[in-house]
Amino acid sequence: MSSCTLIGILDDGWASLSDAARQRIGTAAVIIGAGRTLDLVQSHLAAGATVKNMDGALAKVPEWVSAALATSQAVVILATGDPLCHGMASWLDDKLDSAFEILPNLSALQLACARFRRPWQDIRIASCHSRDAGEWFVGATPEHGLYPAMRAIALHPQVFLFTGPENNPARLARALLTAGYASNEIALDVACRLQLPDERLFPALSLDEAAAADFPEPNVVLVRRSGVTGAPTFGLDDLEYLQRSPEKGLITKQEARALSLAKLRIGLDATVWDIGAGAGSVGLEAARLAPHGHVWAIEKNGGDAANARANAARFRITNYTLMDGKAPEHLDTWPNPDAVFIGGSGGELGELIRLILARLNPGGRLVMNFVTLENLATATAALNALNAEWDVVQLQASRSHPILDMHRMAAQNPVWFVTASKSEA
Repeated sequence: MSSCTLIGILDDGWASLSDAARQRIGTAAVIIGAGRTLDLVQSHLAAGATVKNMDGALAKVPEWVSAALATSQAVVILATGDPLCHGMASWLDDKLDSAFEILPNLSALQLACARFRRPWQDIRIASCHSRDAGEWFVGATPEHGLYPAMRAIALHPQVFLFTGPENNPARLARALLTAGYASNEIALDVACRLQLPDERLFPALSLDEAAAADFPEPNVVLVRRSGVTGAPTFGLDDLEYLQRSPEKGLITKQEARALSLAKLRIGLDATVWDIGAGAGSVGLEAARLAPHGHVWAIEKNGGDAANARANAARFRITNYTLMDGKAPEHLDTWPNPDAVFIGGSGGELGELIRLILARLNPGGRLVMNFVTLENLATATAALNALNAEWDVVQLQASRSHPILDMHRMAAQNPVWFVTASKSEA
């Protein structure tokens, strides 16, 4: 009877395998694996066994397996560690019509945590074992190879990462420094060449130490972030943001910001547009409300854009991309949004509304803030021309100010909030 078995193997090869795994490998007619893992078992294969090297040919594996099973040949596929932990098991399951058995081994996560004596039940697992991503930069998009790792670290105090030759622990450390983390705020435990005679461990490295180090390959890393606090998701004070100087207040103020974010109804994985980002207050708090999503922002004023980028680094927000320019420039390169905020339109309001409503995902929302009657009239006229559903809220907040040994209330300018939504249909 033909069978297919996916077997996990470690870098010490035959010694790490169970008796069942050894028996399957020793009797298989077809052995599939990366060149490195095939070398580990070459001397134990049955005479006449067909060996298939999947380096650069991963897409052919399902075809090889199906062909072997069709001729009643037993197949073994070799994978590293536990194939169900960032391995090929899930991918293979989607590609094969027939069932296969999995004989897992210890994962690199288990081995590394054992070496460093760290429990791993609360650790988040991620990977940057991907194409060469290049160095991280403030405003990197989800296409960057380090993006999943950076988001995992932003959201979890302990993250275990599968690394790659280019996206290695040193590059990761530099990325975290670029994102605004202090050198001693994060410790990296790096395990290199696990289970091999020249295994090396680098415990509790600071970011500066790791950024300058050269680590033997292959390696994995445990990222431990200290001093994790429950930072507010939104509602930061206006003065917590860097703003244009000497002029102050060129941001959406806290009261208006809170109502705008509530009207946007941002989901955890939302794609958000922030048009006329200013110092970034709305977009950066939107990024916190969408920890598994991404915010795309645009700002025409160079000083404001610089402040927004500095605020992103200051608050360590890595799911935020800001472009210099005047909307609708760049919008054609952005993914369709679930929520859009317009804080400034640069005189293109009517065109922007038409463009946004055409691009908005079903169920999405457009929220606009206005302080002039003319812009309010332009917006409502454009929405009416498009037969869009909309409503308006006026907010006028007052803040307390000291006067001698007492306090008075100082009124802020009224703001109109126009909200348009796109039906689910």
